[in-house]
Amino acid sequence: MKEIKDLNLKELKKLNEMDEKGLKSELSNSAKTLYVLSMKKEVGELKQTHLIKALRRYVAQIKTVATSKGLNIG
Repeated sequence: MKEIKDLNLKELKKLNEMDEKGLKSELSNSAKTLYVLSMKKEVGELKQTHLIKALRRYVAQIKTVATSKGLNIG
């Protein structure tokens, strides 16, 4: 799945090592990308709809890691 690798999703281990600032920026970038992909899907420009599911789960992972660290980022 070359397309998913192009999204530059970090592994869970690397997310756990990040600090609050890094997690916030990662969440912000991922949420923006998710929004863009969702809009492209609605317009009919997105052929690889499986990317939305992968990105949604990645955003959830970021939020879970932040919550487990006691951070309120999102």
